[in-house]
Amino acid sequence: MTIPEKTWDNYINGLRRVNDAASGKVIRYLETHAVETKEQMKAFIDYCYAISSTYGEGAAALACEMYDAVAIASKAGVPAAIPAEVATYGDVAKSVYGTMAQSSNVNLIGNAIGRLVKRTGVDTTMNNAIRDGAEWAWIPKGDTCPFCIMLASQGWQKASKNAMKGGHAEHIHANCDCTYAIRFNNKTNVAGYTPDAYLEEYKGAEGSTTEEKLNYIRRQNYANNREKILEQKKTAYQKRKELNSSKAEEQEV
Repeated sequence: MTIPEKTWDNYINGLRRVNDAASGKVIRYLETHAVETKEQMKAFIDYCYAISSTYGEGAAALACEMYDAVAIASKAGVPAAIPAEVATYGDVAKSVYGTMAQSSNVNLIGNAIGRLVKRTGVDTTMNNAIRDGAEWAWIPKGDTCPFCIMLASQGWQKASKNAMKGGHAEHIHANCDCTYAIRFNNKTNVAGYTPDAYLEEYKGAEGSTTEEKLNYIRRQNYANNREKILEQKKTAYQKRKELNSSKAEEQEV
């Protein structure tokens, strides 16, 4: 069985919409509320916790739907998927304080909450795969970072708690569409997933250590996509400039 590209894209797009919605709400909160006093920070963390819980449940529901669909199509005979627990209040507070200690950029703070939402979805897939003895593979999507390429190069593997840290998915990036797919037999694959090609790219990278190879791939990717990256930065800067200008005009009125 091959999971069609359209089916996988619909799944990834659904997850992205959930993550983006969560990040967007946090960003808009910061753009319209002061977060300076202890009380204001408490209110902000309360809000972030509510957002991460609501949208985390949405991500988990999508992950359950995909998991169950693959299980039914494979006639695996496993129980229905169980959604993972959403991020705790402590997780949210730690993420917010940690991000704000490094930067006041509202996008980065929003992304931190989006990452917790994505983690709940990935945790859902991982927990059920481990429970049912399934296999998983890290499926790249979009502008794939070097680390995701390395994970994808490992191919299909037996689901294991070794890939988790503290009970959670260990390698989750904000603004990344890469995630786990699962299967119950070696006849199942995701259309377009070619681990051998990723392995060849990883092995062909210069360097004797993993870090050196990842840095080499990162440099190559930047060189190959420099114009696109610069254009994306230019667009983001222009949007931020227009937003700040709009805010200034509102304050004058």
